[in-house]
Amino acid sequence: MPDEILLNEAALAVWQTVKERGPIELGEVAKLTGIDQAQVSAAATEASQRGFFEIEQRDREDLVKSQEADQLLAAGLPEVRAAKHLASIGGSLPMQDFIAWANGAAIAPNEVLKWGATRQWIEKAKSDRGMKIALTELGKRALENSVPDVDILILSADQSPIPFDALDLTDEARQRIRGLLAKRPELAKFKARTERTLSLTESGAKAFQSVRKVIERNSLTPEDLESGAWREIKLRPYDVKLAAKDVYPAKVHPLRKIIEQTRRAFLEMGFAEVVSPMVESAFWNFDALFQPQDHPAREMQDTFYMRHPATAELPPANVTDPVRLTHENGWETGSEGWGYTWSPERSKQVVLRTHTTAATIRALAANPNPPGKFFCVGWTYRNETISFKHLPVFHQVDGIIIDEEANLASLMGTLQEFYSKMGFGRVKFKPAFYPYTEPSVDVVVYMESRGKWIEMGGAGIFRPEVTLPLGCKFPVLAWGLGIERLAMIRFGVSDIRELYGTSLNELEKVPLCR
Repeated sequence: MPDEILLNEAALAVWQTVKERGPIELGEVAKLTGIDQAQVSAAATEASQRGFFEIEQRDREDLVKSQEADQLLAAGLPEVRAAKHLASIGGSLPMQDFIAWANGAAIAPNEVLKWGATRQWIEKAKSDRGMKIALTELGKRALENSVPDVDILILSADQSPIPFDALDLTDEARQRIRGLLAKRPELAKFKARTERTLSLTESGAKAFQSVRKVIERNSLTPEDLESGAWREIKLRPYDVKLAAKDVYPAKVHPLRKIIEQTRRAFLEMGFAEVVSPMVESAFWNFDALFQPQDHPAREMQDTFYMRHPATAELPPANVTDPVRLTHENGWETGSEGWGYTWSPERSKQVVLRTHTTAATIRALAANPNPPGKFFCVGWTYRNETISFKHLPVFHQVDGIIIDEEANLASLMGTLQEFYSKMGFGRVKFKPAFYPYTEPSVDVVVYMESRGKWIEMGGAGIFRPEVTLPLGCKFPVLAWGLGIERLAMIRFGVSDIRELYGTSLNELEKVPLCR
């Protein structure tokens, strides 16, 4: 006796249906058995691999009507209505009169011309009065039938999808239908599919005598064990290679994640976090950094100035006076200053801070003696034109180190350690110029995925004109780095605006680890 062939309930139903009705189309098996088509396909494929089923594949083409097709056909297609009108008035109409008729009939003239020409029913021709619209001989013959064309009959059929390749049509009729539907998805579309016909092979017919049904389960219950039913149960195998359902757990926004990782990195390196107001005085935003009051960056085209409040109180004289004198003549810094009369009114102006250095410079004024390590992550504002790489509102991380032995090497080592914590193994520095640091460098990291170096921000050692007026007589290392650029690189975003997108579908697909 041949070996038993164990089949679950679904596979057994497929075998029985194919034996009784075969050859039979796979979809028909699914309808008759009430079994999901994917399960029918799996059972048939397994049987075919064992030589019990023969699966014949055939490429088919269906005509699938849109939901609006019947309504559009009942109202009349533009070219059909126009053809009927032209036939009723003798077959032609001057262009101007035709356009007037079409507008009155709520028909777009260009639709008539487009589809009338496609079906060769309607054409433009010259006349004594200029251009005219005329009904062609093909259009006249189409209107002589009981319906405008055979294609309308096809589209008006009750069934959908319609097996187009199985219809008894002439090549001419098929061509007319395709012409009707060319670029007209509002009526119907052609859809290719593969039809699979199942039948039992000779060995399959013999094997059917040895088929035994087994009950398949994902797991056993206590009742199965007690009753002994477990003997008739086959546990379904688990295929770890099958695609699993995507799971999107709750998570923080990608940009917020980068910000929190930045904070954690500096806190782990022993820095203290400081904050300052986003609405800042020009004194702390510009003057304390030795930026001249006529500098272009202080103009309204670059900086947002507040109307309410328009001014802020200046710090005490023991802070303001050294800064004022440094601007005017260099004070005790060894510099010549900017050589102009410093304006307290200009310094009182209120701005949306243009950098978070305003926070670290406040920290320096409050803690001028070493040791000191401070950083700030926050919003900054600049009057930028919105583009793929610029926004008027963005984040920065600024930091300073106050230390008697501080030097450029320790600055570069600190930033290299920070970017290492953020996942960048290769960091280098290029000489640069910044108004309030000397020497200055640009920080550049290597992006493995793009195979190139990306500039991330600037750094340097504060000039004496910045530190001495605030009471600090020691070297101060300083940097300002972009957060959005770091996030764009980490998450593979090419447009900065995508970081602020509100599409939950896109946000939930951002990997937790990257």
